[in-house]
Amino acid sequence: MKKYRPTTPSRRQMSTIEFKGILTTNKPQKSLTWGRKRAVGRGSAGNLTTPHKGGGVKRLFRQIDFVYNKKDIPAKIASVEYDPNRSGFIGLINYADGEKRYILLPRGVNVGDTIMVSENAPIKPGNRLPLSKIPVGTFVYNVESRVGKGAVMARSAGNYAQIIAQDSGMTHLRMPSAEVRKISGNAWASVGEVSNPDYRLQNIGKAGRNRKRGVRPTVRGTAMNPVDHPHGGGEGRQGISLRLGPKTRQGRQAYGVKTRRPKKYSNIFIVEKRKNKRNTPK
Repeated sequence: MKKYRPTTPSRRQMSTIEFKGILTTNKPQKSLTWGRKRAVGRGSAGNLTTPHKGGGVKRLFRQIDFVYNKKDIPAKIASVEYDPNRSGFIGLINYADGEKRYILLPRGVNVGDTIMVSENAPIKPGNRLPLSKIPVGTFVYNVESRVGKGAVMARSAGNYAQIIAQDSGMTHLRMPSAEVRKISGNAWASVGEVSNPDYRLQNIGKAGRNRKRGVRPTVRGTAMNPVDHPHGGGEGRQGISLRLGPKTRQGRQAYGVKTRRPKKYSNIFIVEKRKNKRNTPK
């Protein structure tokens, strides 16, 4: 982590990731990038649909390959790059047939290393195989939820899922949330854990830095008027005083309320529910 001289009170606490010695270039592959206006928390009509979002520095989007449909063709890592749209590092890979793609890099790979997407690929970071071909206890990332859908799980910086069992064509995975889930053994996953594990150790330090990231201020409901929030109003500081507990600004229950549908289609694949820290006995 990179620390700063305490020239201001906010600078004293600020910390960022030390990119020097990790990233190899600051110029992305032009053919794999495009510009796009972000939604910044608004719907198709321009109305706010997600609070606390808006503004932020303009971003260039990189086309990341999460499908990995080029199989049995070795590829060499050409660069390690920063992507403003995700927390992990990305890498430009050159396939043996000349095609270039961006992928989400695992921890511990460097420029010049070779990766492969194959059912017979060796078990090493970056290689991609069906879950049934990966030994129990191995860390994986970029996991498919359905065969052919592409990677949708375990994609944030430092995250991984662990294979804990192989049973009747299904693979049991312990997810980053500690949930144990069954996934088809024919679904594909990449070996290793996502790069940039220090991402969660950052200290933003000041509000202005968050505004550049597209995060707008969060105002307490108790500080508002009754017309603006269910918690608002009252003389001086007041409690929430609601029969059904805390509410969101839209009047829905908040803080620890279960939101998963009782009859959701994927419930049959959950072996063990995720750990809820709020309800865990001490």
